[in-house]
Amino acid sequence: MKVQTGLEVLLNDKEIQKQFKGNVALLCHNASIDATYTHAALKFKTVFGDRFVKLFGPQHGFSTDVQDNMVETDHVMHPFFKIPVYSLYSETRIPTDEMLSGIDHLFVDLQDVGCRVYTYIYTLTHLLEKCASKPIEIVVLDRPNPLNGLELEGNILEAGFESFVGRHPIPMRHGMTMGEVALMHQKFWATEKAKVKVIKMKNWQRGMYFEDTKLPWLLPSPNLARIESAYTFPATVMFEGTTLSEGRGTTQALEIVGHPKIEPYKFFEEVLSVAKKESKLTGFEFRPITFLPTFQKHGNSVCGGVQIHVTDKSTYKPWRVGQLLMQKLYHYLGDDFGWKEPPYEYVFDQKPIDIINGSEKIRHWIVNNDSIDKLNALEDLEVYKSQLKEIIIY
Repeated sequence: MKVQTGLEVLLNDKEIQKQFKGNVALLCHNASIDATYTHAALKFKTVFGDRFVKLFGPQHGFSTDVQDNMVETDHVMHPFFKIPVYSLYSETRIPTDEMLSGIDHLFVDLQDVGCRVYTYIYTLTHLLEKCASKPIEIVVLDRPNPLNGLELEGNILEAGFESFVGRHPIPMRHGMTMGEVALMHQKFWATEKAKVKVIKMKNWQRGMYFEDTKLPWLLPSPNLARIESAYTFPATVMFEGTTLSEGRGTTQALEIVGHPKIEPYKFFEEVLSVAKKESKLTGFEFRPITFLPTFQKHGNSVCGGVQIHVTDKSTYKPWRVGQLLMQKLYHYLGDDFGWKEPPYEYVFDQKPIDIINGSEKIRHWIVNNDSIDKLNALEDLEVYKSQLKEIIIY
């Protein structure tokens, strides 16, 4: 049975619509569509008319067309809707009093990817914190976690490593929907609680991967055009903290990793295939490739590398796969492997790789060429699991 998103539940139920008096605003992006591919903003104009007064956009912009971290988007007047579009990835990541003035209900319709290193959940929690002292109700129109809501993986973000790609103590693969992130914030992270309503999906089950929902996949950020990229994202996003290409500037961004000094078949045959077998990790295959990024890292230089192909999502462990790959590339490349220098997501005094990993311990694991068992020991999920049980709504 096809899943109905929170947006569709709202649009299909006039009684729910009647609950929202006064002015409404919408935080949304390219993937904020209904079952007919109609954008949420168009539907809001129809449902709420002149009470629809403001739009907000997250990182990458309202239209999801801006590349890379720390590339900010402007505030504009929308030429069709004739209402302001405020960027929450601009000179501020936190909405100002002026932006929030005249709003009674602020709807949030964002497609997350289920990974800690993805900024939309932090845009949401910043919004909740800002509105805690205001009469504005935050209404989350829920959407699926594309990686499913059962599988959890990765170390918990440590205190001292907070950033805009990791504000809260959650694992890399967190298992929450956007609505559940809001509820987790209210119960465990907030010092002052906002007014929050979650409009739940219909027919979504925690074990569903995105294609099980029968919903269309529209890119939620410029480099996740394919659902396959969302599945490999928790394995490859950490390469943003290195001088290796994670495939930006290609049609398979975040599915591939490479560098001009890698001889792909040699690396695959002599290093990676052996490491994969020894790790006992399953549900995926590495494939040696060459590729030519057209921009960003190593733009217009031929790179050797690997592509990750997910063959069995039920056993695939992307966090472990990505860390194993990085460890083997670190020792294969030697001096040609580099850690990216700050700044990264507005942190100017720490290594980006540590910000992404939420700890320096994983970098040490990579450098020391330690075992998978030692990586597993860095994953302590019991407290998080107990918290999750208290807030899940599906």
